[in-house]
Amino acid sequence: MKPFRQFLFASACALSAQTAGAQIPSEMIAMEYLPGWQVSEGVEMGGIRITLEPGWKTYWRAPGDAGIPPQFSWAGSDNLRAVRIHWPRPEVFDTAGLRTIGYQDEVVLPVELFAKDPGKPVTVRGEAELGVCKDICLPANLGFKADSQLTPDAASRAITHALNARPRHARDLKISCMAEPISDGLRLTTRITLPSQGDDEVAVIEIGRNDVWVSQPEIIRQGSELRAVADLVPPNAAPFALDRSTVRLTVLGDDGAVDVMGCAAG
Repeated sequence: MKPFRQFLFASACALSAQTAGAQIPSEMIAMEYLPGWQVSEGVEMGGIRITLEPGWKTYWRAPGDAGIPPQFSWAGSDNLRAVRIHWPRPEVFDTAGLRTIGYQDEVVLPVELFAKDPGKPVTVRGEAELGVCKDICLPANLGFKADSQLTPDAASRAITHALNARPRHARDLKISCMAEPISDGLRLTTRITLPSQGDDEVAVIEIGRNDVWVSQPEIIRQGSELRAVADLVPPNAAPFALDRSTVRLTVLGDDGAVDVMGCAAG
């Protein structure tokens, strides 16, 4: 499928999901905030647990060809300055020739909460917009607050398990990348020296901009070198200046997952 046609298809899927939002049964998905522990002064670790009916899935931060990325609002919280979400390793799904990336049945997203006033507690209350899919895709609007029914020990174990399930953040690895103009954007070629992560390796390229469509990368592996090539198409369908520091490469395989930030010209 050509990039522009694929972009239109993904947009159509998101639009059709939005129009069906009122139809989602309340028992299909549940969300709750899990209280965790104090990381340091003014910083707490908690979690958002999303529970789906069996067989249903929701999406990772980079949802793939036709998914809907999760969006969180923390506007109802008190004494909250910033939130950092930690994403456990997702699954890769292939449906009708399209690849989507996400979680099935249940996921806990660890969240780091940064207080405005370190001497006071943070009160959590917010909302999330998610896409959920099985045979059809629907959007879900859900609220959450700090009223979990889990015991503190059980909540902490669930958060810790999710933290341990993240792709390895490899600060020791370096990406080289080359961007060349194409008619409707850029073609980005990344190279990294990385041992195989197992069968069915998948690469995901993010550039820190939600308005730019990123194609499913083509992977070429030669021994320990992995090359991933993707097309980047902005809304005006024209070449643009790429901030290399925001390029993020995630490699997922049957035996492991690695996450690397930033790339140098090469």
